[in-house]
Amino acid sequence: MIRILKYGEVPNSEIFDRSMPTVNAAETVAEILRNVKERGDEALREYTEKFDHARPESLTVTKEEMQEALESVEPDFLRILEKAAANIRKFHSRQVRNSFILNDEDGILMGQKVIPVDRAGLYVPGGTAAYPSTVLMDVIPAKIAGVKEVIITTPPGPDGKINPVILAAASVAGADRIVKAGGAQAIAALAYGTESVPKADKIVGPGNAFVAEAKRQVYGTVSIDMIAGPSEILVVADGKSNPAFVAADMLSQAEHDRAASAVLVTDSQELAEQTAAEIEKQLPALARCDIARESIERNGKIIVAENLRAAIEIANEIAPEHLELCVDQPFDYLDSIRHAGSVFLGRNCPEALGDYLAGPNHTLPTQGTARFSSPLSVDDFVKKTQYTYYTKEAFARVAGDIAAFAEKEGLTGHARSALIRTE
Repeated sequence: MIRILKYGEVPNSEIFDRSMPTVNAAETVAEILRNVKERGDEALREYTEKFDHARPESLTVTKEEMQEALESVEPDFLRILEKAAANIRKFHSRQVRNSFILNDEDGILMGQKVIPVDRAGLYVPGGTAAYPSTVLMDVIPAKIAGVKEVIITTPPGPDGKINPVILAAASVAGADRIVKAGGAQAIAALAYGTESVPKADKIVGPGNAFVAEAKRQVYGTVSIDMIAGPSEILVVADGKSNPAFVAADMLSQAEHDRAASAVLVTDSQELAEQTAAEIEKQLPALARCDIARESIERNGKIIVAENLRAAIEIANEIAPEHLELCVDQPFDYLDSIRHAGSVFLGRNCPEALGDYLAGPNHTLPTQGTARFSSPLSVDDFVKKTQYTYYTKEAFARVAGDIAAFAEKEGLTGHARSALIRTE
């Protein structure tokens, strides 16, 4: 049964607790990274056989396998993939940044170029479920950014093949290469390169604790998007909300992972009790009931606050991955929400809408990192280079100031490089 906590009557440590089971993966991951770096495809095949119980003939998906997958997926699901992809493209196209030039002083020109990374590696989880939605959410922003080569890595099944819906989504999104590898070994292949997997400049995408640790360890060799933790939802709901809807939305995240977190913050004790009862009522119908129940009992909670403003402040403190605002006038509260990965407004906007179809990205900051980081976007696949040009006359006007600044820092070589041009 989910816990119901009254804010102000229990310690804040219980309200804001985010304790998660720790997985000591650092040494194991370091060994995997080292092995793949040194032995390339041979190590990648060995780990794929060890962890995924598969030894595919080719580490990369062939054109024939792609065609076979497309033919096996229901036409109606392909239509849904295309619809979702169109929405994702529409939203992310508005994120494109432009280069700029400043030339408002005589003899001075400066600017910034926005340049896509050459190659992006996108990790798509496998394991207990297949996530074609993650393929769309990761590939499409990279393509909009102008990335030349987009590589997906995802674990194969025991038959050595990738789930057909993953391949269908990769085709719709425009991925250039799909690699049959998962876990830390896939991150190693993307970070260092192997015979079959070219080295990436940026690695993005969610994964388990070993994937997260691998991304942490290769950061600096390549760029990464974030260290993603288990999925989270926080629902802020008033007393007029439908407890069945709220419970369903909480369970939609609880079924992801035993370590997932589902939280309700409400100003209504009655809604709190009704939602708790609804969660128990709906749990047995879930295909992943055991996972969802453990998540609810371990990490779930219902917090009763004095009013909605207090509920939103609690939400800001928690800084959830997904925040649902189930109230009559959600836009009245939107400006008060400072820390959340993605916000779902009103009573008809379940988080699942954002997972699959709406268009905003579903790769989001977790574990409170929404306080300082952002959803995956086109920005993740570009870098910026700045440039400066001064004529001889323009530089002469500022050489003395440069030298004076350099002298203050004790860098006489800097000062000399400026003054020598005016002698």
